[in-house]
Amino acid sequence: MLKLLSAQLISLFIIVAISVASAQAQTLIPASPQLAAKSWILIDANTGRVLVEENADLPLPPASLTKMMSSYVVAGEMASGKYTNASKVPISVTAWKMGGSKMFVREGTEVPLGELLKGIIIQSGNDATVAVAEYLAGSESAFADVMNQQAVLLGMSNSYFVNATGWPAEGHVTTARDLSLLAQALINEHPNHYALYSEKYYEYNGIKQPNRNRLLWRDKSVDGMKTGHTEEAGYCLVASAERNGMRLISVVMGARSEEARAQESQKLLSYGFRYYETAKVFSAGDVLQADNRVWFGKQDSVDLVLAEDVFLTFPRGAIKQLASNIHVDATLEAPLTSQQELGRLVVTYKDEVLADKKLVADQPIAEAGFFSRLWDRLVQFVLNLL
Repeated sequence: MLKLLSAQLISLFIIVAISVASAQAQTLIPASPQLAAKSWILIDANTGRVLVEENADLPLPPASLTKMMSSYVVAGEMASGKYTNASKVPISVTAWKMGGSKMFVREGTEVPLGELLKGIIIQSGNDATVAVAEYLAGSESAFADVMNQQAVLLGMSNSYFVNATGWPAEGHVTTARDLSLLAQALINEHPNHYALYSEKYYEYNGIKQPNRNRLLWRDKSVDGMKTGHTEEAGYCLVASAERNGMRLISVVMGARSEEARAQESQKLLSYGFRYYETAKVFSAGDVLQADNRVWFGKQDSVDLVLAEDVFLTFPRGAIKQLASNIHVDATLEAPLTSQQELGRLVVTYKDEVLADKKLVADQPIAEAGFFSRLWDRLVQFVLNLL
């Protein structure tokens, strides 16, 4: 059973922890922008909070946005040490014959994996993507199975991949929300790999091609991510930008043109940066509840600390409207291990939970001897009578 403790002091800490610039008069937030697209979403890359969404769970063909998952799988394999940028990838006839956007690799050659990744991400090369899929999994269909397994692990509950490229295929779908989860994971888990998404040009085989993400030229804060287009999917764009330490991810699917997907993505990003902020309000190890009574232990109290940093995303000027509460286990009894969860910190804005984080013991507490435990039992008995 949990008991609710007043946390006015914690709210004060939150106010102090955020910069003075954030503590401005509350900004009135207008209605979110309406876009000329089939679906869209805007999230904070750090906290994952959804700022804007429309038809975000509508399954749609993703076209070459699929290659984000392909590159994510490759990044994971490279992070595990199985492959390096120098790993030689053979180019099959199947890969060489792929239509659509191409890196222009040659059948029968071997290309370093790092070069193929640039071809996948910057040039959106279908040939490069198939070559990598065959190299890692034996076939493109087997690689698609891995993609689907990874989608489940990321919580992409409305996605199914038939191939590695996004080439039109029945049942090959994803959603704006699922793509935002994928983008968030790629950015946060593989920052070095993500850096490839910011490159504007790549030249291979004497052919120099530009990145199709127009926002890389228009907005210095934009450093990714991926475009996609087929007749069925329309024009799609996943974009990410960072300003003053705040990173946002936008997903726009089914826009009417290349220019429209860029403009509509810019609307989302501008709206998010203008009307929201993200701040680190606590650090891992901060003591939020000191001297909590511990029964039957060699020490009779323990401090409760945060197990991880706490970041919040909220409307600009709304800092004073945040409310926080600490929930602590009603009775703490030894033995306790270090980092054992003993409570929760819950921070809300109006009726929305912004953070729900573990509070843990700051140190282990061993069980006391027999007579000390007996004394604590007698004290508990008397207190219960009272």
